[in-house]
Amino acid sequence: MVNESGFDEAVALARQNPRLGVGLHLTLLQGHASLSQEKIPGLVGPDGAFTHSPAGAGMKYFFKKSLRAQLQGEIRAQLQKFRETGLVPDHVNGHLHMHLHPVILPLLLQEVSLAGIRHVRLTRDSLRLSLRLSSGRWFYRLSHAVIFGILSRRAQSAFHSLSIRHTGKTFGLFQDSRMDENHVLQLLPLLPNGVSELYSHPSLDRFRHELEALTSPKVRGEVERLGLELIRYQDLN
Repeated sequence: MVNESGFDEAVALARQNPRLGVGLHLTLLQGHASLSQEKIPGLVGPDGAFTHSPAGAGMKYFFKKSLRAQLQGEIRAQLQKFRETGLVPDHVNGHLHMHLHPVILPLLLQEVSLAGIRHVRLTRDSLRLSLRLSSGRWFYRLSHAVIFGILSRRAQSAFHSLSIRHTGKTFGLFQDSRMDENHVLQLLPLLPNGVSELYSHPSLDRFRHELEALTSPKVRGEVERLGLELIRYQDLN
């Protein structure tokens, strides 16, 4: 997220750890813009912040055609700010997966193609596997399965036409900030053939359980036992 308070520290850490696959987390809601309000008055307020409402943002971006040029300008500006760090962009995804929005996706793909970026997240989780591993939150999981099932099928076709690389499955959508050690240990032996992405929100406070899962010796041992290969998006061929 190139416009948030942790950006400079994140860039410094990435430079110290060049094997990390660092991507752009495109932010068009619940965050701040690269461009000034004067340039994108339909997207942000005086504080340079986007709306916090996912539904509100999705509806506004879909129905207000006058915003499309502003959206494309902001997408371009965030990509440019990332490039100015000198880091190699591993991939692009979107905050709350907004990059798959039917209006934003073609704008984004136009910009990443011009920038030479060949890897974008395809948010496509497995509902069947999610229901097998955990219970509860039925409406959330079923509604997201329908929404992202439609969006991912549409996006996959666009990705294919532009030779954009992506993983087969992306685990984490239905678990939503509950990727703890126990869940990851249950998931690993059940991964489908091919390339899968596991995404989470590791932190030292609110989502510490996800940080502990990713750094768990038990998880590392299971990865080795199963013969799984840990890669970055840029390692896809």
